[in-house]
Parts: sequence; C-alpha cells; structure tokens
Amino acid sequence: MFHGEVSNGHKRSWGHININVSDLDASIAFYQKLGFSTFLPAIPYLNLGLEQENTVDEASARALGLPAAPRGRACIMQLDDGFPKLDLTEFVDLDQREPLENKDLGVVRLCLVTEDLAADYQALTADGVSFLSPPQSCYERLADVATCIDPDGTRIELLQVHLERWGAFL
Repeated sequence: MFHGEVSNGHKRSWGHININVSDLDASIAFYQKLGFSTFLPAIPYLNLGLEQENTVDEASARALGLPAAPRGRACIMQLDDGFPKLDLTEFVDLDQREPLENKDLGVVRLCLVTEDLAADYQALTADGVSFLSPPQSCYERLADVATCIDPDGTRIELLQVHLERWGAFL
C-alpha cells in the first residue's frame, strides 16, 4: 500500500475510488466480469446499502458536495484484497450528466493491469463487454492497451506493461 508523508507528519494511503452509476445491479455484474468482488454490500458512513434505498445524511451530503438528502443505494467492491476499493453509488433522485471522456479534464478513466490483455479482451468481449477498440500496441511496444466501457460510459483501461522494454526509462 502506498503511503505518502505530508508536511504535518501524518501519512495518507489509498482508500477508494467512487463511480456513480445509474443501475447498481448492472454495474456490479459488469465489474464482476473484470474480476471485482463485493467487499461490503453498503457504504455505511453514507447510510447507503445494496438492498434498499436510503437517504444520505445532511452532513455527509454537504461534505461531498451533494444536494441535501439524496436517496440511493451503494456497495464497496474490491480487486483481490487490496486498495483502492471501488465504491459504486446509485443516486435515484439526482440530475446526472454523462461521464467525462479521455479528452476532458478530471478523472477520465481507471486503469487495471493485466498479464494477458489479448486473452482478457477475448473473454470479456465474449461476455458482452464493449471496448473502444481491440488491444493496441503503444509507443515502442512498451505496453498494450484496450479500453472497455461500463454500463454508464465510464472508461476502464486494461493495460499490459512490457517492463523488459523499459530499460531506458527505469
């Protein structure tokens, strides 16, 4: 786990990445195809669970920049047992926009490293996962990349790194 020392002497480490989704059940099924499992069927500090809609308390909504008292469902997923965790949140009463694209500012995609991109691409496309393109070899064949799209358009990059070719960079 990465730990960063900050000026006050306290350490920080990865916690989670949040993805807002329109259909929690469909999104769980998608991320399970990528190898995620449910870590916790809720996000307890937001008062949101998997089974029924609840209301986010006022203080949490304010802290996250949400309108007062949004309703929704949520869960925490994980890849293996590590960090960061992946929070999936479905708000049922908010006006939401499309996710950002790679040309936009802000967080535009998540990256998962794979040992065999070609095999993952074949298995995932056979399982109905959509990709922007087949795997592509990047500059100097330093890595192979393919980007799939979750049910709401969030981009997930699958990356196979060829470190044996990185000598000049390491």
